[in-house]
Amino acid sequence: MSTKTAVLLMAYGTPRSSEEILPYYTDIRRGRPPTEEQLSDLKARYDAIGGISPLAARTEAQRDALQRALDNIAPDKFDVQLGLKHAHPMIEETVDNIARQGIKNIIALVLAPHYSSYSIGQYVGRAQAAAEPHGISVVGVESWATEPAFIDFLAADMAAKKAVMPERTRVLFTAHSLPQRIIDGGDPYPHELHATATAVANKLGLVEGDDWAIAWQSAGRTPEPWIGPDILDVIDTIAADKQADGVLVSACGFVADHLEVLYDLDIEAKHRSDHHGLKFDRTTCVNDDAAVMAALAQRVIAAAQS
Repeated sequence: MSTKTAVLLMAYGTPRSSEEILPYYTDIRRGRPPTEEQLSDLKARYDAIGGISPLAARTEAQRDALQRALDNIAPDKFDVQLGLKHAHPMIEETVDNIARQGIKNIIALVLAPHYSSYSIGQYVGRAQAAAEPHGISVVGVESWATEPAFIDFLAADMAAKKAVMPERTRVLFTAHSLPQRIIDGGDPYPHELHATATAVANKLGLVEGDDWAIAWQSAGRTPEPWIGPDILDVIDTIAADKQADGVLVSACGFVADHLEVLYDLDIEAKHRSDHHGLKFDRTTCVNDDAAVMAALAQRVIAAAQS
């Protein structure tokens, strides 16, 4: 039996080639293949950002950075392995691999800062269900919405970007929208996002309502209502009411460059802003920032000692 603790680093996953787009989309749709129109639309979005998402490489870099950070603090104690929701290696595949290695303890960490039962809760739940038959213990790191290193990263880049924006610039903090029914059930997700936004804004002296607001993005294409307001609608309102001359987006719900950032913001939201004559910019994603990964390593160690 191994004395190491496994760190199951979980993320959404992405196709690594155009051939993987169909099975990836089918998995997202719970085994229902997309229509030709839906598939063509998704492929067109990937084409617009260069052919495929860089998320796979970004996620692997985050895994490597977290492993380095853990090795610096606690050498040979932790083994970081990726488990993905909609691409290989799937969460269950990785847990099975951990079991074959004789490891009996897993710290589950999701590459998303804001807790929701719909997102982080599902990831950790899948890990626990896969681990139970093997007699493996799973402890989840559920939220790092106000992790100081994360807040410092966002605030520093926002200050630099804001310095070259128009004086009247509205800051919008965004995260992936979720179905409204999840929030109606008391899910803390909006409060988690608000906590991040408030912490960053306070560092820059920004006032909610006057200088910044929250917007949601990338809502699913389903008949049920999703959390709003959508960022495109917010941009329209800012322009119509002449509230600002620029829009600076902090996509703090996302920690790596991928389709929802590179297309939904850098192309779609920028196009909407350009249409209204508003200057547009976006803060940088965390990706494999060493300081943030070191902070997450400390959270992993704390969870292992709990």
